[in-house]
Amino acid sequence: MRLKELKTGQSAVITAVGGEGRLRQHFLDMGVIPGTQVKLVKLAPMGDPMQLTLHGYELSLRLAEAEKIEVEPIEKTNQISPPKKAKSDHPGLGEGGKFHPKGSGDPLPDDAILTYALVGNQNSGKTTLFNQLTGSNQHVGNFPGVTVDRKDGVIKGHKNTLITDLPGIYSMSPYTNEEIVSRSFVLDEKPRAIINIVDATNIERNLYLTMQLLEMDTPVVVALNIMDELTANGGSVDINRLESLLGVPVVPISAAKNQGVDELVTHAIHIAHYQEKPMRQDFCSADEKGGAVHRCLHAVRHLIEDKAKKADIPLHFAASKVVDGDELILEKLNLDSGEKEMLEHIITQMEKECGLDRNAAIADMRFSYIHKVCSRTVTKPAESREHRRSVKIDRILTGKFTAIPMFILIMGLIFWLTFDLIGGNLQNLLEAGISSLTDITKNAMESANVNPILTGLVTDGVFTGIGSVLSFLPIIIILFLFLSILEDSGYLARVAFFMDKLLRRIGLSGRSIVPMLIGFGCTVPSVMATRTLPSERDRKMTILLTPFMSCSAKLPIYGFFVSVFFTQYRGLIFTGLYLLGIIVGILIAMLYKRTIFKGEAVPFVMELPNYRLPGAKNVIRLLWDKAKDFIQRAFTVIFISTIIVWFLQNFNLQFNMVTDSQDSILAQLAGLIAPIFAPLGMGDWRIVTSLISGVMAKESVVSTLKILYTGGIGSAMTALTAISILVFSLLYTPCVAAIASVKRELGHKWAIGVVIWQCVVAYLVTTIVHLICVLCGMGG
Repeated sequence: MRLKELKTGQSAVITAVGGEGRLRQHFLDMGVIPGTQVKLVKLAPMGDPMQLTLHGYELSLRLAEAEKIEVEPIEKTNQISPPKKAKSDHPGLGEGGKFHPKGSGDPLPDDAILTYALVGNQNSGKTTLFNQLTGSNQHVGNFPGVTVDRKDGVIKGHKNTLITDLPGIYSMSPYTNEEIVSRSFVLDEKPRAIINIVDATNIERNLYLTMQLLEMDTPVVVALNIMDELTANGGSVDINRLESLLGVPVVPISAAKNQGVDELVTHAIHIAHYQEKPMRQDFCSADEKGGAVHRCLHAVRHLIEDKAKKADIPLHFAASKVVDGDELILEKLNLDSGEKEMLEHIITQMEKECGLDRNAAIADMRFSYIHKVCSRTVTKPAESREHRRSVKIDRILTGKFTAIPMFILIMGLIFWLTFDLIGGNLQNLLEAGISSLTDITKNAMESANVNPILTGLVTDGVFTGIGSVLSFLPIIIILFLFLSILEDSGYLARVAFFMDKLLRRIGLSGRSIVPMLIGFGCTVPSVMATRTLPSERDRKMTILLTPFMSCSAKLPIYGFFVSVFFTQYRGLIFTGLYLLGIIVGILIAMLYKRTIFKGEAVPFVMELPNYRLPGAKNVIRLLWDKAKDFIQRAFTVIFISTIIVWFLQNFNLQFNMVTDSQDSILAQLAGLIAPIFAPLGMGDWRIVTSLISGVMAKESVVSTLKILYTGGIGSAMTALTAISILVFSLLYTPCVAAIASVKRELGHKWAIGVVIWQCVVAYLVTTIVHLICVLCGMGG
């Protein structure tokens, strides 16, 4: 029987895992191994992918991948009563541990910099812990892979430390770019110690990565996070016994509540300074599977010992990876043909004896030890309150008939609150305040007989330009507020789950929906968020589609023209522009699928975390960062562009001040390009100038128009022209910052291509919209 044939609520035991390559290895690393019990929770609203429960967590994968997994159904889920554990005087949350003797090991010099790698699974609270340790303002989210960049910081109160927050990963296998980055950091940069954060509520899956880290021959301290949630639901962990079985210090913490973090730091400083390496790095048992894996690994270690030492790769880690067939490690070891032949003979013999292929045998060895550790140290609650709550919420948010309508309702509500009820009213208040301040400043300068040129620069240039952009700050903050709540709560992971089948039709996987939704806030982080995608094809395609999602920087443009020309249709125009961007993006994706990105999307394998209330501190930090970034841009890029535009508009080539802007430098330069835009109804040099300034920052379009149309834009432009500007602004090249992020991810050729392609698409779509409006009789 195949896994895809399971009925909802039915349980089975995995008997064989098919497939090949990195995807199969990823399945094994996630615990999809022979002997594992799985249960089908439900299918996505469109029938694909499926949601499974195994090893105490929930995983989603497509029916196509489930077809490759053989299972044996079981009538009733086996409920194994946990063995009674001897009482132990072990530390609790916020109490110090007793595992390592103080002052032992081989101490480093007192002035040595203690470098740390912060490593853990996605959704384990890793970035929250990083913030607690360093005071960093990095954003914390609940979607798998929010940490998409390397972040460094100094542990508070310890100036001689440097901790690096590595991307969230499930194993040290090279399935995704993030796993390769994390593994390379530990192997090549050789941190003094590793802080491994483990989710106490999902300890079995998390310890799989821990076991690989223990093989790295680097001091490790385990931070057992979310202990407060585990104990509140009736669970417990025997810390002392867990320490002895793992051979490293284990500290129970709650990163969100900052409990146990000081004790963690104490242990981390100690193991790094005294270089206390894991006491246990060998987890294969001579009693399991007839000792086949045990004999294989020990034989491989003896065979590659010299080569591993020369390549500076930890021996235990190298041996397990060689058996796994890890090409990157094999390449570094530089084995000769005789050694490779001997290795193949040893591994083939192991496969025959244990009845499992090499990859499954290594994964089984690790999970067997994990089960032994957990059975002796962990008492799990039957079902946590958080999981029960998530199940109830999912009945509505991911239900067969309610998922898509609820998604549309939620996004519609967000747009209404952002652009109308809350954001719109706050914007009006801020506009009134800026207008009053501008009048006061102008009157004061005129009363003081300040030079008219300087008065014009300050009031008509700086205040009018920057003020018109700053008035949209409330809308941008509120949009990011809602996006961060969706992300931190775990809802965006569900959106990826039920949107996967739809996105597959345009050549993408459900995971791509998250970067694109983030793109409604800002293109820069959305491009960076694509690093979580395991396929290079999907990553490139998603990056090229994110500019079609209307970012928040374009809101000032929409709001400006709507307030002048379409006051009664504010919501309709905003919604229409967003929908147009999505529709064009879909059409472009279908074009990509048939041309430069032929083939199928990467398989969809993703963990579905429990819903959690977003931390107020994390949300406030995010909003402050976005507000600060927007204000900094307003007073740097937009400020400079405003002054440049004002100067070019008020002076001619002889640097004499002009009374008519038609005679200015700006009019002459923009006039050369303006005829190209005439068929779109945008042949005015002032419109062209504003679009050029928008390449620096989209908010500059509005500030430039306000400076150039001194008599008011309502009387100088028709509604038809306004529509053309709105459509073109929606689709043409993203800002410099977004282009730079594309260049950083894909290279300069792709970045240049994005600029040209976006302008071509914008021109074509605007032409079509313009013609439709003309045919409908909208001539003015």
